Amino acid sequence: MALAVLTTSCAPKDETPVIGKQNPNIENGRMTPEVLWSFGRIGGTQVSSDGTKILYSVSYYSIPENKSNSELFVMNADGSDKKQITKTATREAAAKWMKDGEHLAFLSSESGTMQLWMMKADGTDRQQITEREGGINDFSFSPNESKLLFVADVKYGERTVDKYPDLPKASGIIVNDLMHKHWDEWVKTVPHPFIADFKNNKMENETDILEGEPYESPMKPFGGIEQLAWSPDGKTVAYTCRKKTGKEYALSTNSDIYFYSIETGKTENKTEGMMGYDQNPTFSPDGKWLAWESMEREGCESDKKRLFFMNVATGEKTDLSADFDQNSEALVWTSDSKSIYFVSCWHAVTQIYRADIADKKITQLTKGVHDYASVAEAKGKLIGVKHSMSVPDEIYAIDSKTGTETELSFENKEILAQLEMGKVEERWVTTTDNKQMLVWVIYPPKFDPNKKYPTLLYCQGGPQSPVSQFWSYRWNFQIMAANDYIIVAPNRRGLPGFGQEWLDQISGDYGGQNMKDYLSAIDALAEEPFVNKDKLGCVGASYGGFSVYWLAGHHQKRFKAFIAHDGMFNLPQQYLETEEMWFVNWDLGGPYWDKSNAVAQKSYANSPHLFVDKWDTPILVIHGEKDYRILASQGMAAFNAAILRGVPAEMLIFPDENHWVLQPQNGILWQRTYFEWLDKWLK
Repeated sequence: MALAVLTTSCAPKDETPVIGKQNPNIENGRMTPEVLWSFGRIGGTQVSSDGTKILYSVSYYSIPENKSNSELFVMNADGSDKKQITKTATREAAAKWMKDGEHLAFLSSESGTMQLWMMKADGTDRQQITEREGGINDFSFSPNESKLLFVADVKYGERTVDKYPDLPKASGIIVNDLMHKHWDEWVKTVPHPFIADFKNNKMENETDILEGEPYESPMKPFGGIEQLAWSPDGKTVAYTCRKKTGKEYALSTNSDIYFYSIETGKTENKTEGMMGYDQNPTFSPDGKWLAWESMEREGCESDKKRLFFMNVATGEKTDLSADFDQNSEALVWTSDSKSIYFVSCWHAVTQIYRADIADKKITQLTKGVHDYASVAEAKGKLIGVKHSMSVPDEIYAIDSKTGTETELSFENKEILAQLEMGKVEERWVTTTDNKQMLVWVIYPPKFDPNKKYPTLLYCQGGPQSPVSQFWSYRWNFQIMAANDYIIVAPNRRGLPGFGQEWLDQISGDYGGQNMKDYLSAIDALAEEPFVNKDKLGCVGASYGGFSVYWLAGHHQKRFKAFIAHDGMFNLPQQYLETEEMWFVNWDLGGPYWDKSNAVAQKSYANSPHLFVDKWDTPILVIHGEKDYRILASQGMAAFNAAILRGVPAEMLIFPDENHWVLQPQNGILWQRTYFEWLDKWLK
């Protein structure tokens, strides 16, 4: 079942209108912004300990109320007997099976803050367990459920009111180090892991594992409970932490895996000397091994994610993926502790793999044009969540021997049945240095090869994020196709899934080969008779926004319209405006004032603001003022430059959005503005 597009609240799913025979927001089978926001968004998939049932959440969005709500569902592992078990106007999150398979624990904001609750797996006997001041962010029970590991925020640094108690209403923030803000927040708290006794459905005697330490675990902004793990005997907690603050934190990606002893309270660094990101530890069921994701080079956020494992008794470490030139993510042990399942992107699709400990053999288990986001082991099969450019997340059962897939959730079946999706085609284009580059081409529904279509070059962000089979609620290729555009989405230099050499090439060469790759892709498609080469557009966000700004000064009149969202415009200014300095040090080569650094000087010589004199094409600039990764001043400067140059320009500013657009009405405004601009100049 799928929530109707225009509901009056984020009420429980079965108390709102649902899709019946026809969604009134779907016309002629075409995707619209309102339809895009009507999809139920699956998350938090959990398999019961006996492998017979699946717990998951679905988030629904209300456009009138401009917010979301999530509900919990349970079904059998074969997809049968699906039941919605929560029906509240408040959010349930982080739901997990208890070991008896009859009860669930979850977080709910029903009492005003996120607290731990429990209920039976049919949704009855719901009861609040904690009343902790400040609430709980995430949690995990020890294997015997006698202990509770949970994450909560603790105060970080000194406030102005701490220094001057007589000025309680002063809004000024006194800053004396770097990392005073991060992504979309002024850093006033950090998450810490806590241990507490759990008895008779009560939490007691909590202990802060990082008591008195100004570090974060899990790591912001994206880390969750997957960055912490219980040993099977319940005596040890492994946690991920980058034990650095301020300038040191801003310059380093060196996180480590620590073991905390429940009995002694002592902590031991298990990855000391491993200089890149080490994160997401997971113990084997027999307790003999620890596996985790490891990057080798400090300061490189997009280094290969290696699959490391360690003999817990001896401390001996092994790179299981040494001969595997791909990332290894979302690690899950097999029940016999002999192998590890994981997902990995190769040639712009993400599949499930298995790595065997004994012989270090890695086997690909699934095939097809899709991205798997996660994998779990169930009774006699695997449970995975996958999506594609044409279908949002759904839950599947996978035969671990044959790779045969069976959809289980069908959350968005009714909506998808009413939509006609455009064809997604894989092409290989020869680049200027005679390499082969995979390019996705997405065609409009009811594509007619005898017509000529306006065509968009899509520039990916990251810059090292794959152009795989992703489903986006903003940069959605199918909604672009539904507006009768052909989309050209190249896997240019600097993207994972084509080996580390291909990925690394972009660092220090922002205006170089990858820009040539973009032009190779659009030039190849422009030769097709169904592409109107006089109606080409270029769009992108983040590094894709930088790409748009750069191409605006170097496109030799190929394009007739540009759209840049949250893009870098002035690289010297970006170096000093961003928060995580390791990023600009690695990707730009260092500070712009280091005249002896040839890599850095090459980077800054390619800053888009230096080529505004060549801008001659209409440009739409979009930015969020809560974006502290790339400040809104970058977009404002680009817009001002265009206006001063006499170039047609428009700017969409979101005072309350960050590097993304997360609110439904803002998302719809984004889509409407986006297509109005393209239609004005390309149709």
